[in-house]
Amino acid sequence: MSMTPEQAAWFQGTFTRLVDNVDRTLMGKRDVVGLVLSAMLAEGHVLLEDAPGTGKTSLAKALAATVQGTSSRIQFTPDLLPSDVTGVTIYDQAAHRFEFHRGPVFASIVLADEINRASPKTQSALLEVMEESRVTVDGVTHEAGRPFLVIATQNPIEQAGTYKLPEAQLDRFLVRTSIGYPELDVEERILAGAADRNPSAHLPALITTSAVADMADLAATVHVESAVLRYTAELAKATRTDAATRLGVSVRGSLAMIRIAKVRAAGAGRHYVTPDDIKTLAAPVWTHRLVLDPEAEFAGTTADNVIARVLDAVAAPQARSAA
Repeated sequence: MSMTPEQAAWFQGTFTRLVDNVDRTLMGKRDVVGLVLSAMLAEGHVLLEDAPGTGKTSLAKALAATVQGTSSRIQFTPDLLPSDVTGVTIYDQAAHRFEFHRGPVFASIVLADEINRASPKTQSALLEVMEESRVTVDGVTHEAGRPFLVIATQNPIEQAGTYKLPEAQLDRFLVRTSIGYPELDVEERILAGAADRNPSAHLPALITTSAVADMADLAATVHVESAVLRYTAELAKATRTDAATRLGVSVRGSLAMIRIAKVRAAGAGRHYVTPDDIKTLAAPVWTHRLVLDPEAEFAGTTADNVIARVLDAVAAPQARSAA
C-alpha cells in the first residue's frame, strides 16, 4: 500500500517539528539535521567528516532526546577491542549461568567518535550491527532495536595513527556529510549560552521511538515510478564507467539512494519521489562510495566532480507534476 497525500502531509509536519527541535541545539544547521534525520528514518547510518568541536556530540544527544531514545558515545582508540563495542558474555557464579553484558552499541543513537583510530578488527565489529541491526556474540543474536543510528566521525585533517576505512565499511554508511563551522551571528548566540554545558538536556521529547519506527515504515511506502528507478540505475552505472573511477556506486548504494529519497519526498509533503530528490541526494549518498583512479585523483579530480559530471551527462526523466 502506497502512502496517501494525507499521510505525506502528516509526515512533513512531524518531520519539520523534529528538525526544529534539534536545531535549537545545533543552531543554523537545518540542512545537516534534516539529512541525518532522513538517514535515521531510512534506517541507515551517517559518516561525519569534521574538525573537532563542531557539534557532533551535541547532534547525537539532541536527536536522541527529541525521539525519546538513548544515546551512547564510543571513543575509538587503537587499543579498543570489539567486545568494548558490542558487549561480552560473563559467567555469573551466583546464578551458575552466562550472562550477556550489552556494549555501548545498544542505544538508539550511537556516536562512534574518530572511528578511523581503531584497528580494522574493531571497526569490523560494527559491520554486522550496522547492516543487520543485531549483534551475534558466542553464537547468540541480540537485536539492536529501532530506531538505530550510528553516527561515525573522523577528522579529515589529522590522519597520523589512523586506519583508513575500507570500501566495504564505507558502503555501509547511507550518507556522508559534515556539520562545519557556524555563521558569525550563530556562533555569537552559541557563546551567549556557554554556561549551559548540556543544552540537549532541556529539549522536549516530541515523539517516541516506536513512533519513529512507524515513520520509517510509512516512508518506505512512498511511491517511486519506474522512470525514476531507471534514472537512478543509469546514474549509478555512469559512475562505474566514468574514466576517473576505479570503483563506482554499488547496488547497495543505489538501494540506499531510493530509501533516503523516499524519506526526503515524504519530508517535503510528497507521496512520490522526483528526479530532483535523486539529484539533491547524489553527493551525500554516493561520493564516499567512489574509488578514484590514482592518476585522475593526482590530477585534481574529486568524487564530487564525478558526481556532478554524471548528473550533467544522464538525462533526467520528466518530473511528476501531480499527486
